[in-house]
Amino acid sequence: MENDIENSLSRKLLSTASQLDPKRRRFRRCKSAPMAEYLPSEINPRNGASLTAPPPSQSLCDKIHPSIKKVGIYLFLYLTIGTTCFYFVGNQIKGDKIDGILDSVYFCIVTMTTVGYGDLVPNTAPTKLLACAFVFSGMALVGLTLSKGADYLVEKQEMLLIKAMHMREKLGPTEILEEIETNKVRYKCLMTFSFLVVLITVGTVFLVLVEKLEFVDAFYCVCSTVTTLGYGDKSFSTKYGRVFAIVWILTSTVCLAQLLCYIAEFNTEKKQKELIEYVLTRKMTNVDLESADLDDDGSVGAAEFVIYKLKEMGKINQEDISVLMDEFENLDVDQSGTRSQPYRCTG
Repeated sequence: MENDIENSLSRKLLSTASQLDPKRRRFRRCKSAPMAEYLPSEINPRNGASLTAPPPSQSLCDKIHPSIKKVGIYLFLYLTIGTTCFYFVGNQIKGDKIDGILDSVYFCIVTMTTVGYGDLVPNTAPTKLLACAFVFSGMALVGLTLSKGADYLVEKQEMLLIKAMHMREKLGPTEILEEIETNKVRYKCLMTFSFLVVLITVGTVFLVLVEKLEFVDAFYCVCSTVTTLGYGDKSFSTKYGRVFAIVWILTSTVCLAQLLCYIAEFNTEKKQKELIEYVLTRKMTNVDLESADLDDDGSVGAAEFVIYKLKEMGKINQEDISVLMDEFENLDVDQSGTRSQPYRCTG
């Protein structure tokens, strides 16, 4: 069955290619390629002229990306519900308290990010169960929502990073788009790592100046916080310190988590590129040619060669081919093996 599908796909590709002018029988880039994520006018408009039509006037809310909106809504709901709950059970939480509402928000952040300093801890069975509920829901919020928002913000800054790194080369819009596409994950790693270094520096300086910790203790507290170890011997104990911690803890922990995800993605992409390079550079053997001959006619055409190479690279599999064949068969209403009817939309 699989061979029949591959043979059918190969014959249709070959028959379509044979109808083209001989000079145009090369496989070219699809005319319906996806739109680039960054428009040239946004990257490097020349002579002050915009390459795209000016967008219609929008409100501030409309300009916010849906990912950021979702992050804001979920985070607001989580902190509102959590602060309210922990505020009313504040007498059942023991530790170094400063202000009721501030302590409740601070406890929510420490719980959600799994830092758990131990400076504020639930003291009764109901508050312990409440904390368990909020730690799991907080982890889900960080993993499913906040990480997507952070990923979007990092991608928006890739363009600036590329322009800064290649300032002397004066790359044009096309070159910048190509560089983004080629080394996307690499630039994500660099951007996130740079942001993490800034956060660690800011946190260390703040702890030294506001919390009056020694430099080593401040750096130690920052590292134990960012990695969510939260030993508890050093933490934010002042009013201004906890206000700062509400924003800083959430930002720094999410940033480190994103960096680790990007590193894993970079390693996976590197292995995939090595596989592709190996497939493209190695010489075809008689066994390979026999496998690529889908219709068993003793010769390998361009379509058969492309399909074989794409499957070898792991770009497509038999399931993908089956889905494409089903889609083509739905379009091929006259069962002629070609889509020769008019396909352009009218009016």
